[in-house]
Amino acid sequence: MGIDDLGDKASDALKSDKGENASDTALDKGADAASSATGGSHDEQIDKAQDAADQRLGDQ
Repeated sequence: MGIDDLGDKASDALKSDKGENASDTALDKGADAASSATGGSHDEQIDKAQDAADQRLGDQ
C-alpha cells in the first residue's frame, strides 16, 4: 500500500457521513477556539475560513 492509496482511503473516509460529521465537529471546535483566542473580534474571518475548509474537506 503506497502513499497514494492512503490518500485515497482518507478522501473516501471524509466523504462518508461519519467522516463529514467528524470533520464538521473538528472545524467547529477549531473555530470556537480561534474565536475565544481573539475575543470574538475576528469571527467573520474565522467563519469564512471554516466554510472554505469545510468545502475542501467534505462533500456537504
